[in-house]
Amino acid sequence: MRFANRRNILPNLEQYLAWPKGAAGVARGVDREITLAALRALRRILRAAELSNRRLATATGLTPSQLLVLQEIGERGEVTPTQLSSSLQFGQATITNIVDRLEALGLVVRKRSEEDRRRVHLALSVEGRDVAENAPNLLQAHFSERFADLPDWEQAMILAGLTRLADILGSTQDAAPLLDSGAIDRSAAD
Repeated sequence: MRFANRRNILPNLEQYLAWPKGAAGVARGVDREITLAALRALRRILRAAELSNRRLATATGLTPSQLLVLQEIGERGEVTPTQLSSSLQFGQATITNIVDRLEALGLVVRKRSEEDRRRVHLALSVEGRDVAENAPNLLQAHFSERFADLPDWEQAMILAGLTRLADILGSTQDAAPLLDSGAIDRSAAD
């Protein structure tokens, strides 16, 4: 039995769930088909993230996390690394590494606070503003827009499925809300 498209999965899944427990030999074949369909869907997600990252790197030379930091600084005007870390849910060390790279590229400027010389504020350079404004949309922006259009019940179902999938794959670490498979603080060349 092959699942030629998504519409075939649900009726077959209902059949599978209705089978008695003693039909294990038959159920294993369906388990395999469902597993393969799930793996294909997961691969499509990973591939979409990979292609999006390549488009971004080609257009800007940045990783998704670097662009996200750049855009957040652009939206806020001037921001401290601590504020940036909190708003993006990235660790302080990660923000420091990303900002170091963005500063080396001439996209971000560090400024000492006038009131407290110990505080550092981040701002975009002219080139940084141009890159942030003209960069292609990140995959998570596309996801967020489409996900928001779904009914609440479907959002909850997807979240439950993704959370369970992360558990199945053994991913116990907290993660930033970023569709990217690489280290967050890597360079686009890595």
